[in-house]
Amino acid sequence: MDVKQLRYFIALAEEQHFGRAAERLHITQPPLTRSIQALESSLDTTLFVRTSKGATLTTAGHLLLEKARSILSLTQDAREHVRLAGQGFIGRLDVGVFSSGMFNVIPHLLGEFHRERPEVKIRIHSMGKAQQLIALREKRISIGFNRLVPQEPDIAVEWVRHESYIVALYDDHPLVAKSAITLADLENLPLILYPKAPVHGLMQVIADAFHHEGVQLNVEQEVDDVMMAIALVASRFGVCITTESAANLKLPGVVYRPLHSLQLQDIELSCLYRKEDDSPILNSFLRLIRCRRRAL
Repeated sequence: MDVKQLRYFIALAEEQHFGRAAERLHITQPPLTRSIQALESSLDTTLFVRTSKGATLTTAGHLLLEKARSILSLTQDAREHVRLAGQGFIGRLDVGVFSSGMFNVIPHLLGEFHRERPEVKIRIHSMGKAQQLIALREKRISIGFNRLVPQEPDIAVEWVRHESYIVALYDDHPLVAKSAITLADLENLPLILYPKAPVHGLMQVIADAFHHEGVQLNVEQEVDDVMMAIALVASRFGVCITTESAANLKLPGVVYRPLHSLQLQDIELSCLYRKEDDSPILNSFLRLIRCRRRAL
């Protein structure tokens, strides 16, 4: 018993006439007759009572009609779900993000992807760079977003957006009067750096810039993420060099100014994913990123 036989059976059961059923199926009558006979033989039961006027279902035929309609419905449903999965319209996308990454472009990308493919379940995982690399290799996430991503043989990295550096100051800090800040302006001022992490990141880049420009760096606090850093700025522990997306953190008592520095001109937000991952969902999301980054 196969799907073709069931389609032929349903057509005959509903038309109750071999000629009309064959016409409905766009075939001649002999193939229909042979199919029904083969089906009855495989089931070892009679499904139709043949009369001069047509064919009517037996008790066994009525039972098979109910089952056959369910089977064809499930088959069509499975076929459609496989098609949608193959095109990346259903499934799941696990995304690794870091704290300040959720203040600007990433939520917009995820929101647009959700609107385009509402049946794809998006799961957000908050994790740092080292955690994202581990999670990618363990296939717990499909894509991550981060900055200053190291080159890895099995991980692809693509840029998403370039951001300028800014300085977060408490509202009555003397540097608020300036329209832009330089590293020389920050010499020996208490500075709050983030993220405090084992891999090379923003903290190290800032320290290297101070060293390269010959400016004395005074680290007041090293914290895990930008939210903690800006909260400490609001509490007047010091000032913080961060990226422009952090300006969306509008904490009371904090103002932001552009940073002018030869070493810290902009920083790249990147996405990272497994090179061998051929997931249709991931590929669809990457197409969206590549399309939208032209306007970012």
